[in-house]
Amino acid sequence: MPSAHAKPAPKSAFNAQEFLDSAGVARTVAAFKKKQTVFSQGDLGADVFYIQKGSVRLSVVNKTGKEAVVAVLGPGDFFGEGCLAGQSHRIATAAAVTPTTVLVIEKQEMVRVLHTEHAFSDRFISHMLSRNVRIEEDLVDQLFNSSEKRLARTLLLLARYGKEDKPENVLPKISQEMLAEMVGTTRSRVNFFMNKFRKLGFIKYNGGLQINSSLLSVVLHD
Repeated sequence: MPSAHAKPAPKSAFNAQEFLDSAGVARTVAAFKKKQTVFSQGDLGADVFYIQKGSVRLSVVNKTGKEAVVAVLGPGDFFGEGCLAGQSHRIATAAAVTPTTVLVIEKQEMVRVLHTEHAFSDRFISHMLSRNVRIEEDLVDQLFNSSEKRLARTLLLLARYGKEDKPENVLPKISQEMLAEMVGTTRSRVNFFMNKFRKLGFIKYNGGLQINSSLLSVVLHD
């Protein structure tokens, strides 16, 4: 049983930002407009990115030109870390879903920090394992769930439900075309389900898209 004086586990997003701010890690700040590309599939990979504000989607295009969204990331998430594992070129395209601010950390600096700062290294590994689990869940979602459930899950992920930090109940404006790309369906299907969710009180438009936690019932319903 933990003692009464035991400290609570630090939140991953806060812990990483706190460390990057205080430990003298060499990095630059970059801002991206909505839909602006951070890096493209096939680019040389030389940096790791940390999202301070906004959201980023990772997508892959195959040889026939078909695009698939593999992840949507938000504040506190790292991306571009493949360069640390020997990936010389980017295997996906990263683009800002909303106006986004990131920290850019050069590969060699990130390697140095991971080798010398064990607490940060532990948190980074934990973060990457958690993200891999989520990407696997996304794949299962694409393979087995209806487009209605996939849309509900995407909206909840964008609102960061289930994260340690406070959920964002109101999302910045996001087009139905982009939601359709994320979900892997058509804009007309997204429009149909968004209207359905609105009529059921799961979402509403109020200076942005407001997500109600009751939308979870769509995901959990068999």
